[in-house]
Amino acid sequence: MIMVSKQPRKQRKAQYQAPLHRKQKFMGAPLSKSLREKYGRRTFGVRSGDTVKIMRGKYTGTEGKVERIYLKAGTIAIDGAVSSKANGEEVPRPIYPSNVVITKLNLEDDMREQMLGEG
Repeated sequence: MIMVSKQPRKQRKAQYQAPLHRKQKFMGAPLSKSLREKYGRRTFGVRSGDTVKIMRGKYTGTEGKVERIYLKAGTIAIDGAVSSKANGEEVPRPIYPSNVVITKLNLEDDMREQMLGEG
């Protein structure tokens, strides 16, 4: 994404107000060392079905599948990372993709394998 300004507040504003097709670019996460060696790239976009390990925050070390991706908020929901509401209901805890490491890729999509081959 082309940033017009150097000012952090304007960069943040551009990121928050970006259309969804541009926000997809922000949903990248680092690959584990084994995947990094296998595919020859450092990061890759997170998709539902990928297995990730949380590296930062309260749920550090938790490994689970990505249940859902929230493009508008720029977060992902991972099974195993839940918060309890006041009424006892458990809801998925939103986590930023930069705070996780992809440990296993969901390669059911042919397009995804093609993208990895190019990298």
